Amino acid sequence: MLLLRTAAWNFAESFGLPTVGYVLAAWFAGRNAGLWAMLGIIWLTAVIRKIVTKSVPGLVSISLIVLTVQTLAAIITGNLWIFLLHFPLANLALCILFARTARGHSPIAARLAAEVIGLRCPVVHQERMHRFFQHVTMLWAGVFLALAVSLGALLATVPVDTYVPIWAGVTIGLIAIGIGASTVWLRAVTRRLGIGFRFTSHRHAPAPAPVAPAPVAAAR
Repeated sequence: MLLLRTAAWNFAESFGLPTVGYVLAAWFAGRNAGLWAMLGIIWLTAVIRKIVTKSVPGLVSISLIVLTVQTLAAIITGNLWIFLLHFPLANLALCILFARTARGHSPIAARLAAEVIGLRCPVVHQERMHRFFQHVTMLWAGVFLALAVSLGALLATVPVDTYVPIWAGVTIGLIAIGIGASTVWLRAVTRRLGIGFRFTSHRHAPAPAPVAPAPVAAAR
């Protein structure tokens, strides 16, 4: 549960809060207000993270770059479709990125595990965990591919005004499935390999990761 809570917090920062800001602002003040609210929230999150933790998590940085470019393009051109198009395209790009690193020496899932849930794996266990991280990276490549296909199909078939709520529901659902599957898989693999976990506060961790205020997981 601790791993899920920490991952959920990072996901909420990069996705949940900007989406809620967009929906509320658009409801009360129109589409452009929603876009500005989404952009303002992700920038505010990044600034607070930088001040408090001295760094910005990778998920927030990715959201910051993508939302800034697409929001400004949508506002300048007045075409909301340009903004919405980035959702399937961004997921397709993430699918390719994850798939490319899955068979390499540094699968991206291992790096994100260290950042998002503060997972630290000692050298003695790294070789045994490497294959697991390769497989989980491919799992997430599949999740992002499913998101790209489903969001692209929705963009072509549903009205623009109703796309954002449906997009949010589909994205939250698939990401939640991916997080749950990854967590269960991680616990199953570590039990099978005889790897335990200990949870300590950030002040006791040798190199705290820029994650939400939560205990850090470390293999022992």
